[in-house]
Formats: sequence, C-alpha cells, structure tokens
Amino acid sequence: MAYGAHRSPFLPPHPDLTLARDCEQCLGWGTVVTRDGDHELCRMCQPSPDDENTAGSTS
Repeated sequence: MAYGAHRSPFLPPHPDLTLARDCEQCLGWGTVVTRDGDHELCRMCQPSPDDENTAGSTS
C-alpha cells in the first residue's frame, strides 16, 4: 500500500512572477490558496483574461 499526497489532475496556474514581486496579498508567489485548497492567480497582481479583453474597448 502506498502512502503520500495524491496528484492533482489539474495543473496550477502559471503566474507572472515579475508582477508578483512586491505584492502583499500573495507575498510574491503570484497565486493564493482558496479554502478548498485550490491554487488561483492572485487578484491583486495578476491580470485576469477578462482584463485583457476589456483593455482595448472604450465605453
């Protein structure tokens, strides 16, 4: 019987560490851990895909 951590079928997000360097929310990691134990990109320093889509539009 093998013991140890189970491998997650999902890969963690890949943050831009240059943006995360001085972030106080994620402490420079670029990701935060949710209550469910999942890794998510830090909302304070990492741009979301929605930000890129709305950056070029004017209202």
